[in-house]
Amino acid sequence: MKRLLSLFCLAGLLLTMAACTEGAQAPSPSSTPSPSPSQSQTPDPQPTDTPEPEPEPVVYPGPDVPLVEWGPDQVVEHLFFHPVVAYPELAFDGDYMENGIDDWMVTVTEFNRILDSLYERGYILVNINDVWSEQPNENGEMRMVRNTLMLPEGKKPLIISIDDPNYYDYMLENGFTYKLVIGDDGEIWSYGKDPQGNDVYSQDLDIITILDKFVEEHPDFSMYGTKACLSVTGYVGLFGYRTNTDKANQTPEFEENRQREIEAVRPIIAKLKETGWYFGSHTWAHFNLQDASLEKVQADTQKWMDEVGSLVGETSILFYPFGGRPDGTDVYSIGPVFRYLQSQGFRVFCSVGFSSYTQIKSEISAVICDRLHPDGTTLRSARALEWYSQFYDAREIIDLEARPDRPVAWLEE
Repeated sequence: MKRLLSLFCLAGLLLTMAACTEGAQAPSPSSTPSPSPSQSQTPDPQPTDTPEPEPEPVVYPGPDVPLVEWGPDQVVEHLFFHPVVAYPELAFDGDYMENGIDDWMVTVTEFNRILDSLYERGYILVNINDVWSEQPNENGEMRMVRNTLMLPEGKKPLIISIDDPNYYDYMLENGFTYKLVIGDDGEIWSYGKDPQGNDVYSQDLDIITILDKFVEEHPDFSMYGTKACLSVTGYVGLFGYRTNTDKANQTPEFEENRQREIEAVRPIIAKLKETGWYFGSHTWAHFNLQDASLEKVQADTQKWMDEVGSLVGETSILFYPFGGRPDGTDVYSIGPVFRYLQSQGFRVFCSVGFSSYTQIKSEISAVICDRLHPDGTTLRSARALEWYSQFYDAREIIDLEARPDRPVAWLEE
């Protein structure tokens, strides 16, 4: 585990430093038109004089689907992803970002393959807030408990979380989408630029829109329309909109633009909530909590709540950047940083590991858990064939034609 965390720290540092460098800026809402049929795959609009009624969304499971218990002693799996690589030719072009992206991301093709495999193996998306709840114990003290889930027979619960869907500056030059927008059809689309510099609006190139479409096409992959938990930072804003403050730029012009970006992202957040997405904190500045001082954590948490929580709403979920547990460890002890974070309303604390490990803390109302990470690192690992075998066969997922020519452990055995 220590070795894995150190690798996360190293790679995460590379990506975080890259995110702070100068890069192509995402277009502002005022200069980014909504998708139109000539620019995207948006269907032709209906005539305004004879609008057709919107079909009722299919919500699964309906009242005719019998449900069975998934008890507290049964595992609820948890996978997490980063934004997906839309254009491998830009991501894997030999620059200094190539190896980091290869290690910690999957491509659009790979994410689609993973979704297909998860569906075929009977997984169904559940909301992490339904898995645990806070209840009084025999002494009247509030503690976290694992709930009994009611699922369609033959289905297995799965939590998906997505780290860093903030559309950092380094992503804009390296084959990712630029931002989320609302299309002419009222749905979430992505905006970006292809390798030739053309504007592209799509629902097939971004992890959020891909999962939206998959659930629409496979309603029984989701309990009541649940999608995934979006684990967001705040230091470059939200979903491609630069809603963040900046110590280095406090001019009236910057603040005016920031307020415009805040107003532009509000309908995006509202639509995400409406369509089954929910939110967790990934800290404001994306820094490692393992050795962080209480004062630094307090300042960062307040900033996240002011700039991010004020937009996405309250959350009880905290995702540790780089998997770094506060106070050195939260597995064997509860330190001042953990206690502070818990006092701010966080109850579910997510790290990274080799299994969907969970531990309900007895001395405080909190649960800690690990998530597995489908990405280049694990897809290339020989152990991935075992650790991820319940989800997919890595040999059927990895897109070696798109990825850099780097060692693949299971090919060398």
